[in-house]
Amino acid sequence: MSILVRAAEAGSLTAASRQLGIPLPTVSRNVAELEAHLKTILLVRSRKGLRLTEAGRSYLAAAKAILENITQAERAAAGEYMAPTGDLAIAAPVVFGRQHVLPVISEFLTAFPNVNLRLVQSDRNTHLIDDHIDIALRIGKLPDSALKAMALGSVRPVICASPDYLARKGGPKSLEDLARHDCIVAEAFGMPQAWRFKTDKADIAIPVQSRLIVNTMEAAIDAAIAGVGLTLALSYQVAEQVHRNQLRVVLPKFRQPAWPVHFLYSDQDRLPLKLRAFIDFAAPRLRQRLSDIKL
Repeated sequence: MSILVRAAEAGSLTAASRQLGIPLPTVSRNVAELEAHLKTILLVRSRKGLRLTEAGRSYLAAAKAILENITQAERAAAGEYMAPTGDLAIAAPVVFGRQHVLPVISEFLTAFPNVNLRLVQSDRNTHLIDDHIDIALRIGKLPDSALKAMALGSVRPVICASPDYLARKGGPKSLEDLARHDCIVAEAFGMPQAWRFKTDKADIAIPVQSRLIVNTMEAAIDAAIAGVGLTLALSYQVAEQVHRNQLRVVLPKFRQPAWPVHFLYSDQDRLPLKLRAFIDFAAPRLRQRLSDIKL
């Protein structure tokens, strides 16, 4: 069942083999044996990948529910509902995870010696069930889902540049001035042609000249420090550099809409005590850290 779920979610047997760390023939054989046992076809292979049959869709939904029940039974047998104990997996964005989640985790491990933690740092949204994540920290608007969300605070986008760049090019005095400046765009923001701002009258899009496009925020910040141009980043990502005077915030009165920060976890009737302990411990500390970010 686990192999079938992973194959269906990954879109191919090859991807499922890679994610599970088991040989492709083993994945293929297990799916074939399951179909033989059920006397029906669950997956149809094509050049575009795997497609679930009608029977496959129905079986996949039941398999997910069964696997979740097994997980809950194993947790109960391991005593996770009696005391905070066992393994806990947490996902967080790379920079926020390093700057804010990891220090809180260090304190938590001291306070709860019977809990072991795995921190998964990634700027892509991990799938809680498929990636075996107990709780994720997400920045940005949340899509509708069956998961439970806990608000922690918010961060806001800011425009910044190095003192050297501002000395050479001058700082923008208005949003329209951005069009004449060199800009560094991180693909994570998804805005290579225009940056959006909130004014008293409306939300507006300002065209920018993307002299450099990078695929990580760290690279955009490093380029801005090197004087390549202006960049748009979230406040927590550049707070340290601003305080060191490596970067300066420009156009502070023009604010982009704030991005909410949440904890996201499965909506269960009864949370394992290790997860409840982490939420109760980490949430107030992260709220304080977010409120302390002043830019």
